[in-house]
Amino acid sequence: MYRVWNFLTNYSLLLIIGAVTALIWANMDVLSPVAGDPHYWANAYHNFVEFVIWDHAPIGHLHDGHRTLTLHYLVNDLLMAFFFGIAAKEVWEAVILKNGSLRGKRAATPLFATAGGMFGPIGVYLGLALFLGSDTYNAVANGWAIPTATDIAFSYLVGRLVFGAGHPAVRFLLLLAIADDAAGLIILAIFYPSGELAPEWLLLSLGAAVAVFVLANWLPRRMDRHKQDRPNSTWVRKTLSFWPYLFAACASWYGFMMSGLHPALGLLPIVPTIPHADRSFGIFSEAETHLHDLLNTIEHALKHPVEIVLFFFGLCNAGVEFSSMGDATWLVLAGLLIGKPIGIFIMGWIAAVPLKLGIPQGMRLIDLVVIGFVAAIGFTVSLFVATVAFDAGPVQDAAKMGALFSFAAAIVSIIAGKVTRVEKQDL
Repeated sequence: MYRVWNFLTNYSLLLIIGAVTALIWANMDVLSPVAGDPHYWANAYHNFVEFVIWDHAPIGHLHDGHRTLTLHYLVNDLLMAFFFGIAAKEVWEAVILKNGSLRGKRAATPLFATAGGMFGPIGVYLGLALFLGSDTYNAVANGWAIPTATDIAFSYLVGRLVFGAGHPAVRFLLLLAIADDAAGLIILAIFYPSGELAPEWLLLSLGAAVAVFVLANWLPRRMDRHKQDRPNSTWVRKTLSFWPYLFAACASWYGFMMSGLHPALGLLPIVPTIPHADRSFGIFSEAETHLHDLLNTIEHALKHPVEIVLFFFGLCNAGVEFSSMGDATWLVLAGLLIGKPIGIFIMGWIAAVPLKLGIPQGMRLIDLVVIGFVAAIGFTVSLFVATVAFDAGPVQDAAKMGALFSFAAAIVSIIAGKVTRVEKQDL
């Protein structure tokens, strides 16, 4: 049983199981109709997702003038904060560490490719929407960010399958995915607020971050200057552990919620305040389990709970009827499957050849196309953006379907690897 659980969590299969379960449930009216009620299963799914956990709650979405905490809100706005916190941890280490993967010249070409992997999908999505007419464009325009996303977990796993774990293209892909995540977090914060903006509430988030950094991180180290046994830092680490950061995270999340920014991003200001190691071995690396700094300890403790959160995220968001497929479905897929590879190849080529920034040794320029197809797996983040880009209804459902179907990019990338004769390199 332990091996089965490890397999499910290591490959993020709980998210897929949740999404597939939701899809089947939402379409049961066609598969197993109930006499006298043609929408029985769809209504049952909707009632499950919108199940009221706490009426008149101090948090949640407004309902008839008061706040209501539903299962959907709990998963999307509260629990998904831990998922984005882990993503922020990878981005922060890549930027701040001396040998971080997003520092220096070696990160230049992947960063150019990341820009292409965002502008390409936006151009294809909006261009095709405009071609379909002004009515379609006006209906779907706000979803322009949906195809810019790259699911870092699935893309990394598929990349290893296509290129082999030892191929330099895998590290290039991971760099690109991390940078894409960083840009995606910024896009969510700026362009997709969850309500009317009240930026003064961000002072609460900022204050929580500054307070916990000074009191639980900087001050103990300051007091331990010239003391080899570091008594104050040791006492804080062993006695207080993660608790100060948890309280600060709660305050920061509340500040984001009240500010109108999406509360799922509420932990982002706290992540940089947590003591971290002086090196990083990369996401999913076994070596990281041997790093015992507080930031890595928290990440490892959250891994399995976050996988369960992703199961419920898939379950609460992927319940779309197949009849909901529409223009937004094909626009999201076109943005990902056409815009991503083209954008990544063009910008990667510009960086590598005209700008002479080069590409990693052992990689070919044609590998950029294959990387583009792998990065076209939007899935988790695309699905999340679809839920905040559109109000509940047919356009949101159609966009969600496009995000779900983006997993087809895994098959396309395997075929592209065969066609371009990628030589797999295992460790």
